[in-house]
Amino acid sequence: PFVIVCNHQASLDLMGMAEIIPECCVPIAKRELLYLGTVGWACWLSGIIFIDRHRRDAAIEVISRTASTMRRENVR
Repeated sequence: PFVIVCNHQASLDLMGMAEIIPECCVPIAKRELLYLGTVGWACWLSGIIFIDRHRRDAAIEVISRTASTMRRENVR
């Protein structure tokens, strides 16, 4: 298992990230990306799990549920 942290600084970084991210992984992104027009729509359609960084307890709950599912389904 591993964690890939992408600190995208430009819109073109998304294309690079799509090339290096393994097939069987679980992407998590900040909820603010959901509101970036077509980028947000594409992220939502691709199944990215969004974390609301302003609601700490809710973010921890989402990460905890995601980790449990990942362990159960044996994915990274």
